[in-house]
Amino acid sequence: MVQLSDVAKRAGVSTASVSRVLNHPDKVSPRIREQVTLAMEELGYVRDGAARALASRRSYSIGSVVPTIGIGIFASGVERLQQRLQEYGYQLLISTTQYDASKEMDAVRSLMERGVDGIQLVGQEHDPQIYKLLTARGIPYVNTYQYDADNEHPCIGFNNHRSAWALMRHLLELGHREVGIVTSPTRLNDRIAARLQGMLDCLKSYGIDQPASRIIEVPHRIADGRSGARALMRAHPELTAICGTADALAIGALFELHDMGLKIPSDISVAGYDDLE
Repeated sequence: MVQLSDVAKRAGVSTASVSRVLNHPDKVSPRIREQVTLAMEELGYVRDGAARALASRRSYSIGSVVPTIGIGIFASGVERLQQRLQEYGYQLLISTTQYDASKEMDAVRSLMERGVDGIQLVGQEHDPQIYKLLTARGIPYVNTYQYDADNEHPCIGFNNHRSAWALMRHLLELGHREVGIVTSPTRLNDRIAARLQGMLDCLKSYGIDQPASRIIEVPHRIADGRSGARALMRAHPELTAICGTADALAIGALFELHDMGLKIPSDISVAGYDDLE
């Protein structure tokens, strides 16, 4: 079995230098890093993760609990998180819940059993027992995709209510008053709930009390954006704009409206939330 000392000898550096390359590559010169990396490749060296964790009491892994990786915003977020963690010598373990809150506790427990050094959660509304468990075990965590400066839990992200309010205001400033809303399920999803409320609050600030019939809730898929837009237009052909609480729904609406023979934006406008590429 190839040892750390073997790598050091092949690279012509000290074992301490090899250790720094493995654990703190950003603190090592590019030349040394290249020498050590080449030596590891030539010798087929793979570090003993169990021994490393035992010695440092750290697993050098972070857990990420997300609703799904089938949606661009989460897939790209996970990818970028993984890239940044790799810069610090960490690996990312991912668990998905399929928007099922009952699976979140199991996901957190499973990641903890694997000894992760920290956990990323999505949103701020979680089973209180999750917070209790993480705190009791001393595991750092952060809520993402929803920012609230007054929240007691660490969080990073954006204000879904305020940005959705601004999105609806843009449509209203264009002159639209007959607006339909296609939304993902708001139950157990504080981000979507905040977006929907932001849109409704904006409409109200313009003196518009949005009828319930102009709001349709569908699953979070492009196909459902199509069906949602179709249902809205059948019930309210007077609509001049459709706003989605997620880009996937807005994209579906675009497809459906096009198939209905409507031109965008000359016949009807469409807006969505997410900034998907």
